[in-house]
Amino acid sequence: MKRCPQIPDAKYAKRTIACLALLLFTCGAQGALVKWVDAKGKVHYSDQAPPPDVNAQVLVVPLSAKGMSGSASGVSAQKSFVERETERKKELKAKEEAEQKSTQKQQSALTKQKNCTSAKANLKALESNSPLATYNESGESTPMDEATRRQNIEEAQKQINSYCE
Repeated sequence: MKRCPQIPDAKYAKRTIACLALLLFTCGAQGALVKWVDAKGKVHYSDQAPPPDVNAQVLVVPLSAKGMSGSASGVSAQKSFVERETERKKELKAKEEAEQKSTQKQQSALTKQKNCTSAKANLKALESNSPLATYNESGESTPMDEATRRQNIEEAQKQINSYCE
């Protein structure tokens, strides 16, 4: 009859866990693997820095150097919730301001187009030989004389030049 293998005791399990933990922590501490060629043409692979006058190529970057944006720990490299929320609010505000500017620009262009159309229609009416009248403050109409017509034509031309580009 075969005997069942014994279950490892707690002391052995604790030692195994401690070794595995130590192994995991030391993996992050490894140096970079560097490849370089010396003056004689011999290729060297090392985890030490090459001489300063040699052009070296980094082959393996240590895990501890990856993902760290210049800080001592990954936690400080991450932005806090408050910082992310502040940035999000700034982005939303900038987006809203851009939309408002766009809307104002569209309204301005529409108003300019309407003014252009009105100025052209006014010039056309002034250049026709049909009789025109002007109204004073009390609402009484008086026939437009030729000097006033020429003055209004010049004003309509200025408006067209201003609104119709």
